[in-house]
Amino acid sequence: MTQPHNPIAAMTAAPALTPPRASQPRIAVVGGSLTGATCALLMLRAGLPVTLYEAAPSAAPRGGGLIGLEHPALDVLDRLGISQDEIVAHPSESVLEVTVRARQPIHAARRLYPGRNTTWSLLHHALTRRLPAGVLQTGRRVTGLTEHHGRPHLLFAGHSHEAADLVVFADGRASTGRRLLDPGRRLRYAGYVAHRGHAVSGFTQVRDFLRLEPGPGCQYNVAPVPGGLDWTLYLASSVTDYTHCFGAPPHRRTFALPRHVSETARALVDAHAALVLPAPHAATVHTTTMRMAAPVMDIDPPTRMAWPVGAGWAVLIGDALAPVRPHTGRGANNGIEQAAALTAALTQHHRWGADLPTALDGWQRRQLPGAITALRQGPRLGAHLGNHQP
Repeated sequence: MTQPHNPIAAMTAAPALTPPRASQPRIAVVGGSLTGATCALLMLRAGLPVTLYEAAPSAAPRGGGLIGLEHPALDVLDRLGISQDEIVAHPSESVLEVTVRARQPIHAARRLYPGRNTTWSLLHHALTRRLPAGVLQTGRRVTGLTEHHGRPHLLFAGHSHEAADLVVFADGRASTGRRLLDPGRRLRYAGYVAHRGHAVSGFTQVRDFLRLEPGPGCQYNVAPVPGGLDWTLYLASSVTDYTHCFGAPPHRRTFALPRHVSETARALVDAHAALVLPAPHAATVHTTTMRMAAPVMDIDPPTRMAWPVGAGWAVLIGDALAPVRPHTGRGANNGIEQAAALTAALTQHHRWGADLPTALDGWQRRQLPGAITALRQGPRLGAHLGNHQP
């Protein structure tokens, strides 16, 4: 006997358990630092085809100092099989904040950090050694992005090109992707510099993250890392002085490698350390040979993270989207969390047929507020230090 048609039951019936899958998007990740490598690994784990392009040649020396990772970022790494035993040498959660006057501590307060400290070098090695052969292509500097036959095409130095369905720009503070997709947002120098060093020996009593505030315009952070101490000394600097110290103005040299650190820069940092830091810390700075520096930069908040390119897409994540001041501690955290959320959106598209533009829109609506908050926090922290944009 034929059952009468029930339109309400038809509308509320359970959907098919296996909806049709979307086509598998081909993904290009630009930038082989922490965010790019994390993004590539996450997408590979999700069964998505990925190629990771890094501008620096494989033989180029790379390294970096202390990085704070909060619990959400650590959880992403856990899911990638990267345990804290591999990347955390000193599992302290304590931050000791010390007010210093006339080179002597006058007040100390201890607080807990919701995460762990690692170093760029430890984490980068843990990530890249897990990449399957052929995924990472070094010496591939992106110069442009075009549409060809409805798909995004990356252009490289040397006139080669590669097609993709989605291009993820994770290429750092001086991002080529941001210049191509969002050219109205440019870096602005904030008026001070993060001078960094790795000391192979030094004030051996340091066990936790230690922050010294010796007065307006200056802050000194130091923490134990494998083989020694990592320190950062924030000092005010004019554009002219930065150029004299590091060979190029801040907007052109957004990160000064050891080879860029002049004797003038070294002497300047040593002199300031001797004036404001307790003697053991000043000695640590003075004896440090491995030094780097980064001008502290600001940028207007982003209004979007994803751009259509023909029938495909290009997105910005991490410092390529919103480079934050280093003392916010959000640079690596933002990039890792954005990469994980992007992978979730793409997985829903590929595995369950979710509409890709809608998935990307939902992703950026969830992730943009956190990036904007971190950007706005930077100037507030700088003002607390007495550093204001000139």
